Amino acid sequence: MKKKKLGNTDIEVSIAGFGVLPMGPSQLALPVEEGAEIIRYALKKGINFIDTAQYYRTYPYISKALEHGEFDDVVICSKSLCHDYDGMMEAIHEARKAMNRDVIDIFLMHEVRPGHLGLRADAWQALKDAKKEGLVRAIGLSTHHVDITKAAASMEDLDVVFPLINYAGLGIRKGDAFASKEEMMESISLCHKAGKGIFSMKALGGGNLTEHYQEALNYVFSKSEIDSVMIGFGKIAEVDDLVAYLDGSMDTSYNPDVSKKKVYINQEDCEGCGACKETCPAGAIFYNEYGLSEVDHEKCLTCGYCSPVCPVRAIIMY
Repeated sequence: MKKKKLGNTDIEVSIAGFGVLPMGPSQLALPVEEGAEIIRYALKKGINFIDTAQYYRTYPYISKALEHGEFDDVVICSKSLCHDYDGMMEAIHEARKAMNRDVIDIFLMHEVRPGHLGLRADAWQALKDAKKEGLVRAIGLSTHHVDITKAAASMEDLDVVFPLINYAGLGIRKGDAFASKEEMMESISLCHKAGKGIFSMKALGGGNLTEHYQEALNYVFSKSEIDSVMIGFGKIAEVDDLVAYLDGSMDTSYNPDVSKKKVYINQEDCEGCGACKETCPAGAIFYNEYGLSEVDHEKCLTCGYCSPVCPVRAIIMY
């Protein structure tokens, strides 16, 4: 698989990366060996870039996949939601220990929102110090927000940005409002011009755009400003689909079968705002005992109307 350098760094990654979130406990909850085998399969197919996070609880899958040392060019990105210095440092050491790596290639502030750059200044300092100490090779942030992506372009010590972008504009935010894919691409372009490495998330909108698979991938892979596209995998067949798409062997009429997929609301992301409940035409979304939204699958039409209105991208399909 073709590889590119992430911006001005010396880190070379495959143009498609492997997001391990779907196999973890918040979604498919695959047995560790099963998940590790999918990772190994993808690595053998030429994907060398893996994305994880402290929050995902997926380090065991990566550690198991790499335990025999057969893959020597693997690039791992992790991230943490921590706001303080000590918490971020502990997150870095946790990742190093859990994945048996002396150095984590990329470490990010996870899901940065408006106002966070000030609130998480101590965590950012920890990342800068960790890079100086050789614990990580590159630092940056992940975000769903146009304004944060734009701000990242002028952050001198920032190496990489991990923004949300897809052809439908699902999940893209600006301040407290929704934003367009065009606005996000403007911010991504600024980062690219500033030499920041860029890898994108949610090309398939958390599974909500899978029935438009090739259209969705055509959009993100056509953007020269994006160095790598991170795709979440939970099955070997999904890896095969991506490889076929990238090597040009996929029939232009093909889209994956989504007839058995269901809509879920990630309880760890949901903030109980009620936007999805108000939008659902089938009355399939209800509040559970914790005040968070859940889906009644006997009523759900899988129409997808709920996904665009979720401000935190908690609605997924698998």
